[in-house]
Amino acid sequence: MVPVSPLPPELLCRRTDPALFSFQTTTDLPDTPDFIGQDRAIKAIEFGISMTRQGYNIFALGPVGTGKYSLVQRYVQQQAAQEPRPADWCYVNNFEQPYMPRALRLPAGQGKELRSDMQRLTDDLRTALASAFESEEYQSRRQTLEMEFQERQQELLQTLQEQARERGIALLRTPNGLAFAPLKEGAVVAPEEFEKLPPDEQERIKTEVTGLQEQLQKILQQAPHWERDFRNRKRELDQEVAGVVLVNLLDDLFQKYAALPAVVAFLQAVQKDVNDRIGEFLAGQEKSDGETAPTQPNTSVAPLFRRYQVNVLVDASEDMGAPVITESNPSYLNLVGRVEQMAQMGALITDFMLIKPGVLHRANGGYLILDALKVLANPYAWEGLKRALQFRQIRIESPGQMLSMTSTVSLEPEPIPLEIKVVLIGEPLLYYQLAQLDPDFNELFKVAADFSDEFERTPAGQLLYARVLAGIIRREGLRPFDRAAICRVIEQSARLAGDAERLSIRMQGVSDLLEEADHWAGEAGATVVTAAHVQQAIDAQVYRSDRVRAQLQDEILRETIFIDTSGAKVGQINGLSVLQLGNFAFGHPSRITATVRMGEGEVINIDREVEMSGPLHAKGVLILASYLSARYASEEPLSLSASLVFEQSYGGVEGDSASSTELYALLSAIADVPIRQSLAVTGSVNQRGEVQAIGGVNEKIEGFFDLCRARGLTGEQGVLIPAANVKHLMLRPDVVAAAAAGHFHIYPIRTIDEGIAVLTGMSAGERTKRGTFPKGTLNQRVEARLRHLAKKRAELDKAGKGEEGGR
Repeated sequence: MVPVSPLPPELLCRRTDPALFSFQTTTDLPDTPDFIGQDRAIKAIEFGISMTRQGYNIFALGPVGTGKYSLVQRYVQQQAAQEPRPADWCYVNNFEQPYMPRALRLPAGQGKELRSDMQRLTDDLRTALASAFESEEYQSRRQTLEMEFQERQQELLQTLQEQARERGIALLRTPNGLAFAPLKEGAVVAPEEFEKLPPDEQERIKTEVTGLQEQLQKILQQAPHWERDFRNRKRELDQEVAGVVLVNLLDDLFQKYAALPAVVAFLQAVQKDVNDRIGEFLAGQEKSDGETAPTQPNTSVAPLFRRYQVNVLVDASEDMGAPVITESNPSYLNLVGRVEQMAQMGALITDFMLIKPGVLHRANGGYLILDALKVLANPYAWEGLKRALQFRQIRIESPGQMLSMTSTVSLEPEPIPLEIKVVLIGEPLLYYQLAQLDPDFNELFKVAADFSDEFERTPAGQLLYARVLAGIIRREGLRPFDRAAICRVIEQSARLAGDAERLSIRMQGVSDLLEEADHWAGEAGATVVTAAHVQQAIDAQVYRSDRVRAQLQDEILRETIFIDTSGAKVGQINGLSVLQLGNFAFGHPSRITATVRMGEGEVINIDREVEMSGPLHAKGVLILASYLSARYASEEPLSLSASLVFEQSYGGVEGDSASSTELYALLSAIADVPIRQSLAVTGSVNQRGEVQAIGGVNEKIEGFFDLCRARGLTGEQGVLIPAANVKHLMLRPDVVAAAAAGHFHIYPIRTIDEGIAVLTGMSAGERTKRGTFPKGTLNQRVEARLRHLAKKRAELDKAGKGEEGGR
């Protein structure tokens, strides 16, 4: 087996050569014409926008900072500008069922025209009716009706009075009404005089009065009929006069809106309602000289005229193409609209004028962009959005009405047809969870625009990336960056991507770096940003965030946390992990120890036993147990019990990146061969003993390097990493410089045998044709120890059975 050599410095960090670029500063570069690295997402968005079938709404999924919102907005706005303006939507009174206002659809711009027309109509109606009912002609005809009514009454009463007088009886008007009294010589007989009359005369008079009272009663019984007839004739007169007024006022409106049947029907309903309520108009006119008719709070229109107003929900008169709406607070009421209420005389009242639109109304006929997480976080908003898309209509209901939890009388506005394209923006995990858990999701959001967070780092790709950076610099008004500064930004972008062959297109972090480099250039009085300013910005970012890292390293240096960086020990090794605190990640070494003894072939994961280990770490431990059995004890029982633990770990362990590290410690303990403590290890292992790639390789290497440098670099220290991770290396300049000087080493490891040889200085050994390992190799020592344990256990088992048989 060929010994593993440390990596050369050029493989530890892939630099971008300034000679690759011909520009001097970013001022010489044009902007990139489009987003880079998002061809798949762009194709999906273009398809989703052009697809008119139901359910082809878009979910833009990708990590934060990949430009999802900007790209979606750009393409949606480009498409919307080519589409026609949407219709106006209004609510008007339903005169037959006021609790169910009617929705009117009008061509763009005509909604506010109808509102103005109806406002003028009510103003003109108020004036015209007042003039018409105060005219001499109307007053004369009304007086004629009143005189006819009065004369009809007076004529019958006069006839009755004459009949009574012929019989010596007078018809008198008293405070209690009409009454009869006897006459004598033209004068009314007093009650005392009446008592003095002869009995037969008194009896005659009483008989005559009784007859006259019956006739009077018949006359009075006819009075309600006369009054009803008078009111009907007066109403007909009022309606005739009002009809003339309405015809004059509405004729122009009927002609103007003749092409809109719904508006014509509304005007006809207004005309009929005014005729039916003419008495209320007249009562209102009578109050105008003194008492004022009550109005709704916060309105200038009396309730009688308010019913003829128009509530314009959507006014598209100013739109240029289809609307594009983005809602930052997609609550249920903000999405579907609401019916407001106002207090009047201690009670809450509402009407069709208090209907307020939601973003679905404003985006109807266009596009609506929403943050998926915010929609899901607002109660009932997700269900309200789904229902609107499923039934293709906007129904304004309170959450209580939607859930049938209230029986309070309220408005039920007529639903409005919905034609809209919704774009949700969210994290990939949220998309996959919705697709799995919500049966309606896949039917409503059939287009997934999957955003990448990486871009291939080729020479052409780097030039395109430089143009992207130049565009950001110009857009944000930053100082020009020279070639070396752009190269340093590109290198840091690869570092952010965690891959020397890729560039990060999470542009938020890159944009922040550009702005901070510009700041430090300004502090230095420079007119052009250089690589030194970019490096200063990177260092400042790290310094602001690494308090916890420095504190942990200090605890190691003070030997509160035990980590050795020199010497050699059996069953003890330095593992590496990554801690993520906000946007800052750093590597942290941990001591891993292993102990072995005779047993039944189990490898105990102490962290797992106390429930501090996650399933991935437990899987790694099971894999290394399987590796031991398959390689060293395939034909005999594995008579071993081993225990593994992360020492001084108090926060839990997860992931399998330490499985190779744990296997090295276990092999050391079995073979009783010490491991060099100047080395740290990362990498997972499979059942064949192959070391597999892990994440955070740069942070892990740098974490151990910082500790070794703090204690003093000896030239023996280094880190073992999977060979598959070499392409991901983008190490800090100080780490690369130390490696170039031979003070620190990075070993690419492909197999466990390669790694254990580096860690122990002893050849691992390969199995010969006879099936044995060469003597003096580590594998031979492991196999010999395991066979010894197996033999010892067999002897103990045999002795135990002999004792049992002797009894």
